[in-house]
Amino acid sequence: MNVSGISLTILICMALLVSGVSALNVEKTRDYSVTPAGNLHIPSLKPLVTSTITQGQVVAYSRVVSPGTSSMITDLNWGNPANSLSLTIVAPDGVLGPFYDSSDGTINGRIALSISSPTGLAPGTWTFYIEGYHVTGSQTYSFVTY
Repeated sequence: MNVSGISLTILICMALLVSGVSALNVEKTRDYSVTPAGNLHIPSLKPLVTSTITQGQVVAYSRVVSPGTSSMITDLNWGNPANSLSLTIVAPDGVLGPFYDSSDGTINGRIALSISSPTGLAPGTWTFYIEGYHVTGSQTYSFVTY
């Protein structure tokens, strides 16, 4: 293999490595790692909220995180990539986001994230703000965190 062939191979490997790494970790804040949650199967016992939102409207949901909890999943699903919602998460010790449709690596009308910390999530009330970032008319969505 000549020098230009080797250079091209190295360049391709670096591009694949960088894109793979950036897709794995959406945000690293404090000790939290926020990553795409992938295809989820929502446990049937988890409370699922279904509602509608309009342009500029902000809706808040909250949950209490117990001491010793090391991870949680959030799933905001509206299924229409023509409209755009955002998700901002306020933990007792800081703010994560805002996250948009592409934050989980796919533009599909869904923000599915896994939030974890090796030292545990901050215990207390976590608030999840959903915003109608760019919505024509109204948009139905579902939201769950577990």
